Amino acid sequence: MQPELESNQPEGPPAPISTAENAGPRNLVRRMYDWVLSWADSRYGVVALAILAFAESSFFPIPPDVLLIGLAVGAPRRSFRFALVCSAASVAGGVLGYGIGHFVWMQTQDFFFSVVPGFTPAVFERVQTLFSRYDFWIVFAAGFTPIPYKVFTISAGVFSISFPMFMVASLVGRSARFFLVSGLIYLFGPAIRRFIDRYFNLLAVLFFILLAGGFALVKMCSH
Repeated sequence: MQPELESNQPEGPPAPISTAENAGPRNLVRRMYDWVLSWADSRYGVVALAILAFAESSFFPIPPDVLLIGLAVGAPRRSFRFALVCSAASVAGGVLGYGIGHFVWMQTQDFFFSVVPGFTPAVFERVQTLFSRYDFWIVFAAGFTPIPYKVFTISAGVFSISFPMFMVASLVGRSARFFLVSGLIYLFGPAIRRFIDRYFNLLAVLFFILLAGGFALVKMCSH
């Protein structure tokens, strides 16, 4: 039987990020990554996972997969519980992003364009074109693949994309991603961690291409 990580976790949260040294943008992101991962050794790891998944859907740059993997490796039998928490919080954060885009985008766009990585006017204009062509599929792709989900949650609100469609696509995409990560760790244990860290995003993109291609083929054959 594998030991549960939570049984001997420290009482307090990890130390905050220090930006006094190595404070360049690239180093800062790496330090944020390490800080997020350090929560896996805390008794507050699940709470941190929920907060991180919620925040990442609208503004935080580090994906929740980092902490999800750390928690699942420490307690494989609870992998799917962690995935459920991560999925629910991420979709809830997506609703917040949709609300930001729909109600207060004019007051907040300068913040997102100047502070949030991957959020630029050029990307924003490109997303509008993608929404007009692919609606459900582009939200699903953003939820499942490494495409920045936050860009699409806010953009969906700005462009008044159908909210029920947005919710379904987000729920399916986010859940598929996080449950796949947890399922791999549940089946293969800590040995799969390095493989996920290195190749998961590539595999997610390939899987989505195959899935979308399959649906396109079925559609073509039906005409």
